[in-house]
Amino acid sequence: MIVTLTPNPSLDRTVEIDELRRGEVIRALGGRVDPGGKGVNVSRALAAGDVATVAVLPSGGAEGSQLSALLAPLGVQVAQVPIAGALRSNITIVEPDGTTTKLNESGPELRRDEIEAIERRVVEVAEHAAWVVAAGSLPRGVDSGFYAELVAALRGAGNSRAQVCIDASGAPFDAAVDAGPDLVKPNTEELAELVGRPLRRIGDVVDAAAEVRKRGVGTVLVSLGADGALLVGPDEVLHGWAPPVRVRSTVGAGDATLAGFLAGGGRGRPALVTALAYGTAAVSLPGSVMPRPTDLDAGAVTVTDNLDLDRPLGGTPS
Repeated sequence: MIVTLTPNPSLDRTVEIDELRRGEVIRALGGRVDPGGKGVNVSRALAAGDVATVAVLPSGGAEGSQLSALLAPLGVQVAQVPIAGALRSNITIVEPDGTTTKLNESGPELRRDEIEAIERRVVEVAEHAAWVVAAGSLPRGVDSGFYAELVAALRGAGNSRAQVCIDASGAPFDAAVDAGPDLVKPNTEELAELVGRPLRRIGDVVDAAAEVRKRGVGTVLVSLGADGALLVGPDEVLHGWAPPVRVRSTVGAGDATLAGFLAGGGRGRPALVTALAYGTAAVSLPGSVMPRPTDLDAGAVTVTDNLDLDRPLGGTPS
């Protein structure tokens, strides 16, 4: 069973249009409302693949009730932590070529007792979990050290043997890395921000991931966009990719990639293959729809340990 925590979840409305033109009235070609937030998306993708998952969520306002109602038929068990404020609503605008424009609200401001209740709930639910995934931005009122404190709390919980994954960015991600999670999953931009330098080649990403591992992280899974993904662990460095597909939406694709990695065992080549199958399928689906097993094509994924370290990022692997 895999537990996810989304400290700042949302309702995500996706609108498909022919072209985004400022100042005009535009007729939508399609639309949908999905449960949102990085950890929520991971749980949705896991549940779609019949992997048991519990999503720990702060819940407040009508939006909180609607979020739980949307997750119930998807097979995601929800552990709610009541808060006084209302959850946020986000809007994603998708054009036919896959261009995605997001309008994200900031979300509620949490009190200290609410923050502490969220941490306690995660530790409690993690008792029988294989993994705990803490993911996404932190709401107002939450200190940037929250994820690091959560890693320490889970490590100190004698009733839990769960491995811990952090998928975040900025100061919260930086602090969490030093707490020594088992896995982190940045994209290229987040990893570049973490190490404080641009990453232009595959070799740059490998070096940056190795630098992060020296700070105490077990494994680094890096989303490279069209270039696939890179896995840097204690025993191997692997690069994987899949053939290009028609992109309908990139929302949640990185979260689907992480879900696939965990569903595939959480380590090594088989997990990377599954991760890329999930991520590739996700971008071919509308909005933040998560792929089902019938959407996956693991046979199209290529994974190699013979890396072209000088190959620049931004192209399609050959």
